Amino acid sequence: MTNHVLVERPEACPGVQVIRFNRPEKKNAITRDMYAKMTTALTVAQADPAIRVTAFLGTEGCFSAGNDMSDFLAVAMGGSMGREVLDFLRALASASKPIVSGVDGLAIGIGTTIHLHCDLTVASARSVFKTPFVDLALVPEAASSLIAPRLMGHQRAFALLAAGEPLEAPDALSAGLIWKIVDEGKVEEETLSLATRLAGKPPEALRIARDLIRGDHRDILARIEEEAEHFAARLKSAEARAAFEAFMRR
Repeated sequence: MTNHVLVERPEACPGVQVIRFNRPEKKNAITRDMYAKMTTALTVAQADPAIRVTAFLGTEGCFSAGNDMSDFLAVAMGGSMGREVLDFLRALASASKPIVSGVDGLAIGIGTTIHLHCDLTVASARSVFKTPFVDLALVPEAASSLIAPRLMGHQRAFALLAAGEPLEAPDALSAGLIWKIVDEGKVEEETLSLATRLAGKPPEALRIARDLIRGDHRDILARIEEEAEHFAARLKSAEARAAFEAFMRR
């Protein structure tokens, strides 16, 4: 398994599993191996009663720049998002235990949409959320086309997911994408503190409360599949090929 994702259980944070992006030289761009390791970690968390909360973290100045384009294109040219990506999205949407995240800096593509599945997200003031799906002649993923309008309304969701406009931390807070803005050096500390406090609560009561708040997740899973079908069709389009070629020439 790749060391570009670290899976940790900090002794100081009982009940917490940390999934940490660890590829700063590539702005934590995500490969298929990284997706597979995160899926395994989420699956383990589902089955292990000792894990009560999962926390996603990036590195200083960057949560994730989204998919590693070279790795992604190796699969995309065949007209598929890739099994590893879809397995991760399904595991993320199906998680029955709380998920928190901490963002400092860049959050692009899946680096943004992952937080739509988190229960609490802490971000630094310099964080920027952006999705370039349409710019690459693609469509939104991770059920973001369903969750984002519910969360932030049509116009903000359209600006983020279709127009590709960046959402800076104060606007992300206002839109409900994140819960709290903290100092740059406090993101990890605050995220793990939140996770530890959640892990200390009665787990069954917390699970029921979370389920009531989030509602039935079957529509989210169905939207992930619907988006994936459109995504696969777009990958075969001439405008997607042109967009990818232009991106790789940068």
